[in-house]
Amino acid sequence: MRLADKMNNRHSDLAALGWSEWFEQRAACEPPDTIARVAAVDRDQLWLADQTGPFQAKLSGGYRHRHQLAHEWPCVGDWVQLEKQAGSNFGVVHALLERRTSLRRKAAGKGVVYQMIAANVDCVVIVQSCQFDFNLKRLERYLVMVMEGGAEPLILLTKTDLVTPAALAAQRAEIQAAGLTAPIVALSSVTQDGVAELKRRLLPGRTYCFVGSSGVGKSTLINQLIGREELETQAVSETGEGRHTTVRRELIRLAGGALVIDNPGMREFGVAGAADGVERGFADLATLASGCHYRDCGHTGEPGCAVLEALNSGELSREHYENYFKLKEEAEFHQMSYVEKRKQDRDFGRFIKSVKKDLRDD
Repeated sequence: MRLADKMNNRHSDLAALGWSEWFEQRAACEPPDTIARVAAVDRDQLWLADQTGPFQAKLSGGYRHRHQLAHEWPCVGDWVQLEKQAGSNFGVVHALLERRTSLRRKAAGKGVVYQMIAANVDCVVIVQSCQFDFNLKRLERYLVMVMEGGAEPLILLTKTDLVTPAALAAQRAEIQAAGLTAPIVALSSVTQDGVAELKRRLLPGRTYCFVGSSGVGKSTLINQLIGREELETQAVSETGEGRHTTVRRELIRLAGGALVIDNPGMREFGVAGAADGVERGFADLATLASGCHYRDCGHTGEPGCAVLEALNSGELSREHYENYFKLKEEAEFHQMSYVEKRKQDRDFGRFIKSVKKDLRDD
């Protein structure tokens, strides 16, 4: 029996929640009734959804003991393995299935701590308002983290009714001139221009995560996408809320079958250990670098540097060039700090164990 047929036979109901052949390859031995997807997280309470509908769950004591770091705990979009008695509406989570993609950031503050935003997302929709909020450097920052996590990016420009067509065209040109190749959709929730194009891109069984600053129109747009299907939205997470407002991350199923994750506005989006994402997010610089005289060219002053030649000729904008180095340095610093912090944690853990052993020996 082909793997795809096996998946259709065993997990056909989970496919509506985003289950795919990729997950089937890694969890083929797990019975379908022990697998569920995280729809919302409320402190230590999980809202899950499976083929029977929504239900609540908690992490097992063993899982909590084995996983001390926040990003190792389930987040919205994760698939988990759990135990649930027949007829019960409550489960106990024992394991987290491998993540296909992830979206994370450095948590706000000085500490080097990763914060999971969402998992197993097919496409991250980066939302910026055409009025006041448009910021190319912030857009590049988002793209770096999307590329690092393995999802596809989509740039969404909102509130087009508040700017002139010329201003919108200038913003599109600025994005393209920076070498950003992600598709762009521009729309207005007031006039509905562009909304139909966005809806065409939201495909059944695929998961879309909307990210952006507060006030860019994410929740207004998602409320419109939900429309009369608000009751179906509650059937995914069943948190009891009425009109959708973004107070926490939550998985929403639209009538057309697409799955959407909205997010509270994020003022800070720290680049966390995303050196690979920086290189993929600035693919235009990588293309130029292939023409450099030296393979290990640092693009800062070496002779025969194709990147510097493009910068001096105006082909590459200085702002784009400088932001590349800024994000690369930030990613490398946080990665180094994170590795050092993990080493200190392990050293401290070994110290505590040795003290306990000495006490037992005494």
